[in-house]
Amino acid sequence: MNLQLNPCPKVENHHVDSFRPDVLEGLKTSPKKLSSKYFYDKTGDRIFQEIMAMPEYYLTRCELDIFKNKTADIARLIVPENEPFDLIELGAGDAMKSTFLLKHLVEKGIHFTYMPIDISGNILSILKEKLSRELPDLDIVALEGEYFEMLQKAASLSGRKKVILFLGSNIGNMNPEEAEHFCHSLNHNLTSDDRVLVGFDLKKNPHTILNAYNDREGITAAFNLNLLSRINRELEADFDLKQFQHYQTYDPISGACKSYLVSLQKQTVKIGNDSISFEENELIDMEISQKFSEERIEELREKSGFKRIGEIRDSKKWFVDIVWQVK
Repeated sequence: MNLQLNPCPKVENHHVDSFRPDVLEGLKTSPKKLSSKYFYDKTGDRIFQEIMAMPEYYLTRCELDIFKNKTADIARLIVPENEPFDLIELGAGDAMKSTFLLKHLVEKGIHFTYMPIDISGNILSILKEKLSRELPDLDIVALEGEYFEMLQKAASLSGRKKVILFLGSNIGNMNPEEAEHFCHSLNHNLTSDDRVLVGFDLKKNPHTILNAYNDREGITAAFNLNLLSRINRELEADFDLKQFQHYQTYDPISGACKSYLVSLQKQTVKIGNDSISFEENELIDMEISQKFSEERIEELREKSGFKRIGEIRDSKKWFVDIVWQVK
């Protein structure tokens, strides 16, 4: 079935709220853990915009360099020949980088539908308003929810070839086992000749990496602490944010850059009717931002069963967008 879309975008909301059970499960495990996917409420979206503007946070500028200055190269790698397709962006956010590609494809008269997927309905609303203003001829359906659930929804809406964008080194927000499982699942949720473009942050000077996540102004710390504020607001909790401190690590051997919150005293936090006990100096594992070697990227491709099509790097060679194809 070929989907006929109206120029006016809409948001399909199929996200099932699992916030409370995920938070309780994570804080009752040892070590304690919170999922980074819940960072992005309205305040989290705003703070992350501030992070992307920080001089230390090179990731956005590097991938923006690729999408702004090598747009035609990207199009040549991803666009099926003479065939309409669906361009699906996982974790689209405000589509700052992909908008350059969208404009290029529209200007070239290429027939495609843009399907941004994000867990944040707030950021999708901002995105659809922006795109309807800047690209009124763009066909768009915004899908709010989990990646694979919404990929299946996209497949049910259209039988066209699929091109998946997974930018910003979001693949790095998974540990190695999770990344392998994700890529394997992505392959199995697509069909033959579908393509994916994945952004990878490459290993580099460890000071450069650590500074990107441990800024002196405390913006990254505020981003992490905001998740506790969200839990307070939405789940009737009583976290005292002054009793938790941001801590950042980077291991240049494994490439794991990890964020934690440290409990500054022995304390008990109420979340609704549940009580969570913290020891002094106990950690909450908040996020991993994995950095990749070329060998690790190739190993990930082989294990997940994709065929390599090509790659594009930024001018500093700090970041790479790699295109794979389903065999």
